Amino acid sequence: MDLQGQIAIVTGGGRGIGRATALELARLGADVVVAELDKAGAERTAGEVTALGRRALALPTDVTRKADLTAMVERTRSAFGRLDILVNNAGIYRAAPTLQVSEDHWDAVLTINAKAVFFASQAALPTMVAQKSGAIVNLASMAGKIGSVNNLPYNASKAAVISITKSLALAHAGDGIRVNCVCPGFVETDMWTSVSAELGALSGMPAEEFTRRRLASVPLGRMERPEDVASVIGFLASSRAGYMTGQALSVDGGLVMH
Repeated sequence: MDLQGQIAIVTGGGRGIGRATALELARLGADVVVAELDKAGAERTAGEVTALGRRALALPTDVTRKADLTAMVERTRSAFGRLDILVNNAGIYRAAPTLQVSEDHWDAVLTINAKAVFFASQAALPTMVAQKSGAIVNLASMAGKIGSVNNLPYNASKAAVISITKSLALAHAGDGIRVNCVCPGFVETDMWTSVSAELGALSGMPAEEFTRRRLASVPLGRMERPEDVASVIGFLASSRAGYMTGQALSVDGGLVMH
């Protein structure tokens, strides 16, 4: 129970990696605020956290609104008195060939995947600075480390997350705050259903065939589960990673080896 007595916020915690992370942090002893646009999803995950014997708060949150992110931290402090861990997990995916990327497409992806990571962290940092302790874990992607034919805004947003992680880590190491990110690969979630359908269509193949080919490229030989990512996030949030900051850890089955 390495996180006993700690308070964590997980954005996008209603499903997928966010849900798995909320449950992992709860198993490690943390109480969890599930910040999620989908109220039903937030309440469902919060109920699962409570079933594990931890306190939980379901908090409908639109991460694209700075006011919501400020309120998210204020509600957490009001309910629990402190904030120890922030997991910036909320994200979206959209595919398009480079010449078909619209301004709206670009803005939507960059706002949720990158801008929200910074402003959620900005909202949380004063509390962590005052405590002289805290851990922020951001969700980047293997896409942030490689190029792409049909994912340019998504890849750019995840590269931005890696850069934001490094700058925040450098800026606040002296405050006792560690900032790291994880870079998943092909994760079996609702988002992957969208990825395989969109990229499959652009590649002229059914989603199932697209998934089969992607699976064949994974050195470890299987698709990634949300729990594979959540366990690494739990490690980064804990004292076991106490000498790690500014890192972008690949959790992708060996797809990107650098």
